[in-house]
Amino acid sequence: METENLANVWLVIVNPKAGSGKGLKDWPVISNQMYNSNLSFTCVFTEHKYHAVELTVKAVNDGFRNIVAVGGDGTIHEVVNGIFIQKKVPTTEISLAVIPTGTGNDWIRMFGISKTYSEAVRSLVEKKTVLQDVGKVSYYQTRVNHIRYMANVSGLGYDAVVNLKYNKMKDNGRYGKWLYLLCALQTFLGCRSKRFSIKADGRDFYKGLVFSGAVGIGKYNGGGMQQTPYALFDDGLMDMTVIRKMSKLKIMRKFKCLYSGNIYAVPGVMHLQAKKIEIETWPESRIEIDGEAVGNSPFCFELVPHGIRVVVGPGFVVPASM
Repeated sequence: METENLANVWLVIVNPKAGSGKGLKDWPVISNQMYNSNLSFTCVFTEHKYHAVELTVKAVNDGFRNIVAVGGDGTIHEVVNGIFIQKKVPTTEISLAVIPTGTGNDWIRMFGISKTYSEAVRSLVEKKTVLQDVGKVSYYQTRVNHIRYMANVSGLGYDAVVNLKYNKMKDNGRYGKWLYLLCALQTFLGCRSKRFSIKADGRDFYKGLVFSGAVGIGKYNGGGMQQTPYALFDDGLMDMTVIRKMSKLKIMRKFKCLYSGNIYAVPGVMHLQAKKIEIETWPESRIEIDGEAVGNSPFCFELVPHGIRVVVGPGFVVPASM
């Protein structure tokens, strides 16, 4: 295909391992529905971790401007990072759509994207888009500074330790709807609070012991938890939830608040909004970004306003301000 024609073709990146192999198993059904919807597309399969990043960069350089991620939150994270790594065109000239086959599928909850394949394919046909904020995250790995782009939520402290265990269990072939909750319970008793120093837009926000924290563009992670329930994807701000040191018994009693969206009603839980958040910890703390365990403190989160163009679900109501 000629480059000018590729701009109207969907490049479909399929993660065959997503959702315990659901990406591979269901691809014939998904591709058939795309074909029957008269969508022009070509597909590629990921073969290893971070392959979706490479495939996205190559696709944009080749001329594709419409990308579909068939997978879960990890696949979306890789595609978003590929969109930012490429320098061929502005990031907002690329439309990102998702057909969810993952386990948690937290990112899609923001945009009314259905888990039903026919409805998800319909969103490609209608191609209604919005611009979403993105977080640029700086962290360290083996004393080397790294940058990642956050499409949804990052977890610190306890949340990051849980995620690390969860990813290791998945890498060892363990899957299932309740695996994340199992990891959370197994990690809980042995996890200790660490001393955090948090700055919001250059001003000191909090210094003290923190059990867990989350920084979000979106509000859902961990398979439906609302760790940053007030977060909006396009308000020009990142939300942070800080769970200060408290008794394990109190945390267990209030755990349901993570799912109900009432986390800020719990004494000892703090909320901030900012365009830039800087965090130092003693001792070192882990971080996960969009469900991917990546490195250690110190961290710096910087907002990229309206950084990516997202294809929303058919029933999604776009605010008039957009």
